[in-house]
Amino acid sequence: MVEESVRIIKIDIIPSAEEFTSQIESKNVPAVFIGCVNDWKAFSNWNPSTGGLDYLEELAGSSIVEVMLSKSAPVFYGDIRNHERAQLPFATFIGYCKDFSLKRKVGHTSFSSEEKLLPENFEAEQDSLLVGDAPSQIYLAQVPIMNIEKEERVQLGGLIEDIDTPLFLETKTLASINLWMSSAQTRSSTHYDPHHNLLCVVSGSKQVNLWPPSSSPFLYPMHVYGEASNHSAVPIDKLDLSVHARAEYSKKYSQRVILHAGDALFIPEGWFHQVDSESLTVAVNFWWQSEMMSGMLEHMDSYYLRRILKRLTDKEMNQMLHKTSCVSNKPSHEPSVINLPGGNVLCDLEPCALRSLHELVSLVHDHVNAADLSKTVDCCTDMEKINPKKIMFSELYNLEDDPVATIVWSLEPLHLQKMFLAMVHHFPRTLEALVLHLVSPVGAEVLTRKFEEMDQLTNEEDRNNFYRAFYGVFGDQFAVMDILLNGKESFSYQELQYPEQRCSNVSPHNIVATTTPGIGPDVTGSEFELV
Repeated sequence: MVEESVRIIKIDIIPSAEEFTSQIESKNVPAVFIGCVNDWKAFSNWNPSTGGLDYLEELAGSSIVEVMLSKSAPVFYGDIRNHERAQLPFATFIGYCKDFSLKRKVGHTSFSSEEKLLPENFEAEQDSLLVGDAPSQIYLAQVPIMNIEKEERVQLGGLIEDIDTPLFLETKTLASINLWMSSAQTRSSTHYDPHHNLLCVVSGSKQVNLWPPSSSPFLYPMHVYGEASNHSAVPIDKLDLSVHARAEYSKKYSQRVILHAGDALFIPEGWFHQVDSESLTVAVNFWWQSEMMSGMLEHMDSYYLRRILKRLTDKEMNQMLHKTSCVSNKPSHEPSVINLPGGNVLCDLEPCALRSLHELVSLVHDHVNAADLSKTVDCCTDMEKINPKKIMFSELYNLEDDPVATIVWSLEPLHLQKMFLAMVHHFPRTLEALVLHLVSPVGAEVLTRKFEEMDQLTNEEDRNNFYRAFYGVFGDQFAVMDILLNGKESFSYQELQYPEQRCSNVSPHNIVATTTPGIGPDVTGSEFELV
């Protein structure tokens, strides 16, 4: 289900420049503007059904344009390894469109693999692209009408007179204006753009599927250093879930809009989109740099990169932990028990905490061959004894595979605090063995998060008393802190390296990134900080 905060909006009344900037662009959510370009000269002059092809040929037929050729047509992939670009007169492309349209009208809509769909005067090496199982097509994609940075690349500058920049973009510094024209049905590969984009349909119609940037794990973006880094590696026409398993979940976060002639779609930077065009569709798009990128100073790049990586890592860790937890972690508001008398504190534990204590003691007894732990088990004779399989705890990163982390995660913070205090009083060596030998990377993350939750529910005096009692069990409390911190860092590093292993069932939206959890005060009462 697409969340409301990223749902595409439709607008019938064209906004002012100020309204667009403050109410639409700033939200980085797509918006459809109905009838946005109905007043353009191009809207009437370029319409193929009313002589638009003849008009375009007369206006700019002598211009040399770059077209895309592809064996995978009607699917056009952005990777240059999947298509070839060729130069030809715009009039030649218009003639191709006329021929193709005529064949459709007389019912000749299918073509054999040998039949050439390209103009007869194409060079032999370009004709060779037609050999294969599917006929090739010509696609006029991203042909510059205006380009502020590379004026020499402008190929159809004469068309600018028929285009009116929408009033809500009048304050923007446009990077380029481009023509997109398909003679037959075409489909673009899934990709995102590094600019804000306003896609305007002049004639025909387009169907656009969109995904928010947070859906990136499901779409397998190409390597950041590659030629097609802004494209998805998932093939549109032959999805193989054994290769791209997460792509199945991308459907949950996709939205679809249909643009008719006169409509415009604002596609914010970073939004993945895949476009289907019907036969003889003509469109113009405007690109401009977002406020975020235009205001980004280069000397801040490294800082923001670190912040972004931290935020993404936190998000992956939150997803991994939250998706495997079906236990309510609502904190209890009862006061924590800090002062431990000589009596049987076990009797004061809640049933869930007592059961968890027995399970942890059993785990330690099973994995650490300590002779004095037999007394510990005898103290809990009324509870079922478990015998978990032996596990290499130092290598565990998944919550569902780690019995210790699962037990700790299931307890409310103050119940866990009581359980630890009972261990401090009755089973200090068991607690020592538990932390030193059975806390895995995911266990360290879970345990320190629980400590942070405890800190929010107790006053300073109780916090200091608890940490003094807990760390007092260990001969070197700072060594224990190192174990927990090293485990946390190992867990976060693994989440950053392999997020795809944890993206199957989690919504990519609105996961709150946490600050780095603390370890709590040391035994002297001073605050322990992560530097």
